[in-house]
Amino acid sequence: MKRAVIIGAGPAGITAGLELLKKSGEYEVIILEESRRIGGISATVSCEGNRMDLGGHRFFSKNKAVMRWWEEILPLQGKPAFDDKKLGRKVELLKGGPDPETEDRVFLKRQRVSRIYYNQRFFDYPVKMNWNTVKNLGFFTMLQAGCSYLKAVIFRREEKSLEDFYINRFGKKIYSIFFEGYTEKLWGRHPRDISPDWGAQRVKGLSVTAVIKDMLGKMLPVKNRKVETSLIENFYYPKFGPGQMWEEAAKRFLELGGRITFGCKVTGICRKEGHIEKLIFEENGETKELTADVVFSSMPVKDLVGGMNNVPDKLKNIAKGLPYRDFVTVGILTDRLKLRNETNFKTLGDIVPDCWIYVQDRHVKMGRIQIFNNWSPYMVKNPEGTIWIGLEYFCAWGDAMWQMSPERWAAFGRKELIKMGILSKDAPILLSHCEKVKKAYPAYFDTYAGMPDLKKWLNGIDNLYCIGRNGQHRYNNMDHSMLTAMEAVDCLLLGGIGKERIWNVNTEQEYHEERQDHK
Repeated sequence: MKRAVIIGAGPAGITAGLELLKKSGEYEVIILEESRRIGGISATVSCEGNRMDLGGHRFFSKNKAVMRWWEEILPLQGKPAFDDKKLGRKVELLKGGPDPETEDRVFLKRQRVSRIYYNQRFFDYPVKMNWNTVKNLGFFTMLQAGCSYLKAVIFRREEKSLEDFYINRFGKKIYSIFFEGYTEKLWGRHPRDISPDWGAQRVKGLSVTAVIKDMLGKMLPVKNRKVETSLIENFYYPKFGPGQMWEEAAKRFLELGGRITFGCKVTGICRKEGHIEKLIFEENGETKELTADVVFSSMPVKDLVGGMNNVPDKLKNIAKGLPYRDFVTVGILTDRLKLRNETNFKTLGDIVPDCWIYVQDRHVKMGRIQIFNNWSPYMVKNPEGTIWIGLEYFCAWGDAMWQMSPERWAAFGRKELIKMGILSKDAPILLSHCEKVKKAYPAYFDTYAGMPDLKKWLNGIDNLYCIGRNGQHRYNNMDHSMLTAMEAVDCLLLGGIGKERIWNVNTEQEYHEERQDHK
């Protein structure tokens, strides 16, 4: 029997392992995972009965295969969730589906509410041309924004940077308010220094034009209306957070005969004449070796190439210079927020209904806030009496922020929440928890421009398949990471034909298997 080794037990690694075992009986499949948990940045952490999603993950895809894959692991709810039932909210149900009140293996259908918090006011996310925006920004600022957008349409910029990309789609005024500061906070670089590739992958078809079309489409009876992913208003979510999906998928992988070894850090990839022969890894302080007939790698490209022998100097330097942004999320449990729910959306305790709040305030370091109560009431031990929030920060491994202790992070987060008017000074902190994730976001500057050369060279290694976000140094969503794994498995079973398809996921304006969402 041949041996397939998968590096990483995140969404891409678990998908690759499960797909390979389902489609072929020729392989022994082993997953080497550096950490002690499943899911990568899509993991869910438990904190005294409260659960924390490391990165915030909506389960929605325009790809039918991905949606089916998820629904096979976790079926859609057949009865209302606790909060929907308590508040009398209507939700789509699957006839004969599980009851989330009595069963755990269940997908919840949730309404997406994400807003921007700027100047102590809420704006729709993505930004909409509506009365709320006009009221919050003021008529004069909106007039400036309109003129700025018309100028961008007439005098379109050559897209050499992310700044050019945003201004072409939103105009300079809206860019300066909603994109410039947040992007710099996220990446630690000004948008003028970042490749426009990031915008093409993450923002795709979203623009002022797309927002206006979406608004008109809701008012007019347009058939077969296409909806941009960034404008989708509903999504699925596992009862106990995204990590539950990958833990359940990992169980199926193990049931089919797969093996997962935790605490294994791959440090070396032994290559001979365009073929990987074995991997070197550290486990419990010991250096071990594992031969492989095929390797699926979701480890950072920087580390993959850095661990290889006989790499040309030019390519070695490209890999060595690839940048990443590291991530810290701080969980805070309290019994109240200072924010008032001024929407028409009912919530337990009448808290604000947001899943995510994007923090545009340049005077704080905080990037986003998650309100776990709104993702799923089962993420919180006492969803009626407490509010469990996650504060997201972007930093660099080893810098002053990264080195802060969990206690300092809790105090720092509380101080910023009070400064923004989100938390009152007398609100108690009932519980706090801190998680740090290295290389969470592959970045698009420094030696990133050399990735096409590096990709071509990696594709020349006949038994190597690079998958997932870090495996391709591409800021993919979860579904795109899964698709790279699915394509890689299909490519392997076709004898290695069509490797380029693995890298084409989420690079085209309309991905080749993408479907349009119809309403």
